[in-house]
Amino acid sequence: MIELAGIVILGIFAQWVAWRFKIPAILPLILIGLTVGPLATLYTTDGTKLIEPVWHPEYNKGLFPGEMLFQFVSLAIAIILFEGGLTLKKNEVLNVGPVIIKLITVGTLVTFLLAGVVSHFLFDLSWEISFLFASLIIVTGPTVITPILRNIPLKKDLSAVLKWEGILIDPIGAVAAVLVFEFIRVGQGEEYTRQAVIEFSKTVVVGLSEGFFFAYALYFVIKRKMVPHFLLNVFTLSVVLGVYVLSEQFAHESGLLSVVVMGMVLGNIDLPNIKELLYFKESLSVLLISILFILLAANIDMADLYLVYNWKTLVLFACVVFVIRPLGVFLSTYGSGLKINERMFISWVGPRGIVAAGIASLFGTRLALEGEPGAEYITPLVFMIVLGTVLLNAATARIFAKVSGVFLKNSTGILIVGSSNVSRLIAKYLQKNDRHVVLIDSNKENVEKARGMDLDAEEANIFSDELTDNIEFNDIGYLMALTASEEVNKHSIERFREHLGENGAFRLITSEEMKNPDDTNLELLFSKKDDYINLSEVARDYPKINEIELESREHFLDQMKKLNELKEAIPIFVKDLSGELHIIATFTQTMEIEPGYKLVYLGKPLELLKEEVNSVQEEVPESK
Repeated sequence: MIELAGIVILGIFAQWVAWRFKIPAILPLILIGLTVGPLATLYTTDGTKLIEPVWHPEYNKGLFPGEMLFQFVSLAIAIILFEGGLTLKKNEVLNVGPVIIKLITVGTLVTFLLAGVVSHFLFDLSWEISFLFASLIIVTGPTVITPILRNIPLKKDLSAVLKWEGILIDPIGAVAAVLVFEFIRVGQGEEYTRQAVIEFSKTVVVGLSEGFFFAYALYFVIKRKMVPHFLLNVFTLSVVLGVYVLSEQFAHESGLLSVVVMGMVLGNIDLPNIKELLYFKESLSVLLISILFILLAANIDMADLYLVYNWKTLVLFACVVFVIRPLGVFLSTYGSGLKINERMFISWVGPRGIVAAGIASLFGTRLALEGEPGAEYITPLVFMIVLGTVLLNAATARIFAKVSGVFLKNSTGILIVGSSNVSRLIAKYLQKNDRHVVLIDSNKENVEKARGMDLDAEEANIFSDELTDNIEFNDIGYLMALTASEEVNKHSIERFREHLGENGAFRLITSEEMKNPDDTNLELLFSKKDDYINLSEVARDYPKINEIELESREHFLDQMKKLNELKEAIPIFVKDLSGELHIIATFTQTMEIEPGYKLVYLGKPLELLKEEVNSVQEEVPESK
């Protein structure tokens, strides 16, 4: 009882430490697991581990009898991979470009071949065991990359490449490991090749077919509301476990592929309550990862650690980090639009994660129990790569980003809260002026309309924590709250000013503030006489953003006066000679106007405005 409770408590504590110090949770989890596991034998009075994952009759101690630990590991990894599959959105994957495709194909092949060759000659392992090790270190999981990148301001494309490589490569690495594992188990010679091809075919066919079938079956059940809302999450969990076990009965190790495919399909169809399901699976994954890493690290014996406690391990680690990863990245990004320094940074950031550690323990221990020569090296070598790469990247990624020149000194991206017609018009204009713009809205229809205009848009709640967790917001330095809700606008500024609005956080004027405008309020957007209603009406009638070329400050003030006299035009920006856009509400107090500057406004086109301005000027004398 104490051991079980201790694992959960220590696991959540490790997650808190990771959050507090902004490091990947895998680091404190593995260290805690080693401390209560193999290292405990050095300081306990009876020379046993504080936590013994597998039952040992001689010690009368252990949590899981026989192979129960590895069955638990298998089920836990299935749930984690299913949750990862749910986050794979088709439209996002299609937008990441050919670099990602090459990284998960060419880069994977380079790592597989070279790591296998190096481990074979360094540790004198069989080719089969060497390539099993190589298949396990292919993956770079998002659970370890995201915390590392979260606090490094990078270009959107750069962070997206690393994020999606980590997500997409998880199932690829898992399948590769399964195939090599099957190659080892079926024997040698002609029968070896024939049986391996059969097993490979069964794994792929069963995994794909069951994944698709049960994804749509679950979709049908949920869509028809055949399961009550309070049972939805646990029902889905039971289906995932059932699909995994069923797949395993038809083809060994096909279960992992089934749950990944199932997650990907469900994540890309119009599944009701998908957000709730994601939150539940995310919380469950955090708990399972916490338990898994402590258990797997604690299950390592001191004898395993002594196996890799030599110079050969350091050489292998150096080859993986300084030769194999860079070579795979540079070959994959050859001819791409990425600069040399960006390719160097991608090469440097390649931490391994949960899939590598989990499947290594599963397959390594199974093969060791079956007496496969060299299998005892699998788990400690993979854990060494996982722990070493996480330590290295967590400690140096920010420094390396600065040294390589990919660290954004000035975050110029813009986050617009609200995806209404006004927001979309302004975002499109900013995008055409070479600014990275992201819109967020809790209204799915508004988000879809923005995406239809080729804008980056996310369905998100401004009151949740998910905004600060999104590494694709790393280059965001400006925040513009453009919603109809005064509460949401003010909350956006107050809560996210420091993290997402370091260079400027602005909101629309409220109806109350319009009665008595405060000229010293520097957080207001655009004209101080136009609130959301006025902006929406103008955008509805004249959905166009126009530019007027300016000659001097006097000319600017004159044009502003004319625009303010009209209801069909709202000034929003001033564009300077370098193309920099300045928000009207703050511009007039600090800046001078030079010939060539442009006044940017929303509303009637210039030629129509001129006619209206002339009409107004003609009416003024008559009214006198």
